[in-house]
Parts: sequence; structure tokens; C-alpha cells
Amino acid sequence: MATSSVPDLFPTLRSGSDRTALRFGDRTLTYADLASLASSLAARIAGAERVAVWATPSLETAVGVVAALLAGVPAVPLNPKTGERELAHIVADSAPSVVLTAPGYELPMALGRLRRIDVDTVADESPAPLPAEPPAESPALIVYTSGTTGPPKGAVLPRRALAATLDALEDAWGWTADDVLVHGLPLFHVHGLILGILGPLRRGGEVRHLGRFDVAGVTRELSAGATMLFGVPTMYHRLAEALDDDRELAKALAGARLLVSGSAALPLHDHERIAAATGRRVVERYGMTETLMLCSSTAASAGSDGESRAGTVGVPLPGVELRLVDEAGADITAYDGETIGEIQVRGPNLFTEYLNRPDATEAAFDGSWFRTGDMATRDADGHVRIVGRKATDLIKSGGYKIGAGEIENALLEHPGVREAAVTGEPDEDLGERVVAWIVATDPGSPPSEQELADHVAAQLAPHKRPRAVRLLESLPRNDMGKVMKRALGG
Repeated sequence: MATSSVPDLFPTLRSGSDRTALRFGDRTLTYADLASLASSLAARIAGAERVAVWATPSLETAVGVVAALLAGVPAVPLNPKTGERELAHIVADSAPSVVLTAPGYELPMALGRLRRIDVDTVADESPAPLPAEPPAESPALIVYTSGTTGPPKGAVLPRRALAATLDALEDAWGWTADDVLVHGLPLFHVHGLILGILGPLRRGGEVRHLGRFDVAGVTRELSAGATMLFGVPTMYHRLAEALDDDRELAKALAGARLLVSGSAALPLHDHERIAAATGRRVVERYGMTETLMLCSSTAASAGSDGESRAGTVGVPLPGVELRLVDEAGADITAYDGETIGEIQVRGPNLFTEYLNRPDATEAAFDGSWFRTGDMATRDADGHVRIVGRKATDLIKSGGYKIGAGEIENALLEHPGVREAAVTGEPDEDLGERVVAWIVATDPGSPPSEQELADHVAAQLAPHKRPRAVRLLESLPRNDMGKVMKRALGG
């Protein structure tokens, strides 16, 4: 599947174009500027085994990562909010010799022994020449996973995986150099960095980063010529909440060519509120750190004439092979929207290994197939519907296999429910019972346990109703808006 070489990851860098490549607030760089800055920095870090990048939402982070990619030096993006113990583990595990950062930051002690380079954003009048493209299988990025079952593991992503996933999205989304992307995501993970920064640069388009997400910034940029918006469900929920009273936001979203949500399922009611107010359907995609992008709805499904497929993540992208397997490891051939199996995948978009963890790498694969740990069904036309994680979202109750995700969507259709998460907990009679964790629309008058159980039973089936309801002021979430179910006891 992999080839010996990948065409330049960023061909527009070699063109000397004066088109805008990156904009963070009022700071911009053209492709010519970016080529100058990145090539000069690449010359400074050439030969390093690895470099760390203090991944603030800044021009410097983007320049630093591009420079590392040009130099063929694997970059390790670091979340600036990471605690000292976890950061120390990542630094010890990845062993970078250099840390790239924007000027002015006081870096943590865990980075104190590394050579620090403050990334320059003033273009050099006589930049170093752009180096030749490194081999396709050479490591590009080492991105650390969340570490829910132990210390974070470094997923080694080769250059061919970046190219494969971004080119597959070009096909699915009709992504061109004319697109201008708006996003306010962090830059230390796949969605924000690879899709949100490297994606537009590979296409030759423009990125407008908001620094941090806010509704006014989305309205401003989409009203000023931007064509695409990337976000996570928490962001789209805030947009949906604002639409009732904000006509300018509705107009701006309606004018966008593509609205993309990822990293977690977008609740059905937010899909419907945005579609009703704007005529645009949010496109969902599915991927992981280890696999990059696996599935997506297409751009054709996003317009007013498109078929609404809320609740699915579309179909496998070009080049991605996807199968569902049962608990015995046998292929599930049913496309019935009901039979649940674990998603396993293979293709050129996959990582090569977990750094320094051959045991974990071996355990992650079933032969050539990567075990995602995500549970899903497939509709008759091949659309994938994820019901949750194998470890936390597959509930075995009364002889049934129940996906938490569909119950969460059903709960969110109740007007008294603002947020919902579903877990399973041990039950002597049922094996596991369904537990709903609820943030009420009106905390002073929440819906009763019986009311919610009856609602789910009527929408889905009686065996899927919650047997316990627990009220919360808010759900625990990580930086990407994903609910941390282990904090709920799930």
C-alpha cells in the first residue's frame, strides 16, 4: 500500500506564491514567507533525531511543524496543558533534543534540558533552499494518545499516512486551493494540526485560526470569504445555541461550503437545529490518532439538497479497508443497522508503531488489521454508525448488546435534557444495567427517572431504557470535548 516516495507534502511552498497561507489574528504569512521561515528553521534542526513542539495555537507552532517536516525530523507536538508527570513521561519516551516554541513562554521543568529554539516569524531575505522530500515511510509526527489505560503511547505517523489521509479528504470533500478554512482547535492533535493546518497547506489554500474558538470569530471569518469550518461537538453546540438570536451567524453558516465536526459524535438535536436555521448539514468524519481519517460523509451531503445522515460518520474513505468483527473475531457481513461489531481497518493512512512499545503495537493488530476498539453498525448503503467504545460503551444487559451512543442520542431528543452520557455498571440480575448521566435543561425541574426511561423505551426498545438516572451540573470533558466516561465510573 505504501510507496517509496510521496510527492511533496506542500507543493505550493516551492512556488514562491504570495497567496496567504496562514493567519492567526492579525498575523499572516504567505506561502513564500512560510517557505523562507520553515526552510531556515529546517536547516537549524537538520540531523536531530526528534524535536518537540510546544504546540500553542500560534503561527510559531505551524512554522515549527512545517520546518520539522521539511527537515525530515519527527516532530512531537506537546499539549501546553499537560501535567508535569505526563509531560515528563512523553519527553523521556520520545527523547527529543530540541524544543521549538513561540518566544516568551516559560517552559516546564520537564523541558529544561532540551535545547530551546524560539521560532522566528519574520521572513529571511536569503532563506535556505527547500530540502528534498524525505522517504514516504520516514516518521513525520509522533502524537501521544490519551493514555486512558496507562501512560500515553506515542503513535508514529509516517509521511505517507499524512498524504494518504489528506488526499482522501480532498476527494470526499472536494477540497481545493480555493478553500479558506476557519478553526479554533488546539494544535497538538490530529484534528487541529494535521487536518486543520497541514490539510490546507497541502491543498495550497488558506488557514484562519481563531486562537481560541468563539462564536463571533466564526461569524466574522465565514462572513469574510472563508468557505470551511472545522470544529468539535462542543463548538457546534455553542453555535446551535446562538442561532436562535443571531441572524448574522445563521447567514454566515449558511454561506459556508462545508461544516465539519469530529472527535466525538455530534448530537442529533444540534444537527437538526443547525440544519433548520442555515440549510447546511454538518459533515461528520471518523478517525483516530493511530489511523488518521477512516470515514466521512461527503461534501454533496452537506447542502440543502443533500441527504441528512445525522448519527453516522459516512462511508470509508478511498484507500481505507474497514470491517466489523464479532467477539470471536469473525467478520460481520450484515449491513442491517443493528448488528454491532468492532471496527478494524487497514490502509496507507495507518501509523507504523507505538514508539518503544513493540508489545502494544503487536496487541493493537489482528494480523494486518488495526483494532480500533470502536463498536459500530453498518446501514444498508454502507454508512457506519458508531455506538461507542468497546471498553466503555458496549453494555451487555439481559443478554443484549447495547451501544451507549444510540441511547445518548435518544435522551438528547428529550426537551428536558441538555447533555447526556450513558455507561453500564454491574447488575446481579442483568449483568450490566444502563445508567444515564444527565445535565438538565432546567436544573430546578429535571425530568424524572421514569419519564426518561419511558422516553428511551418508546424511541428505541424497552431493554435499552436507563435503569438509573444521575443528575450532574456538567459532564467531565477533555480538551477535545469528549466525555471522560471513566470519571463517571463507566
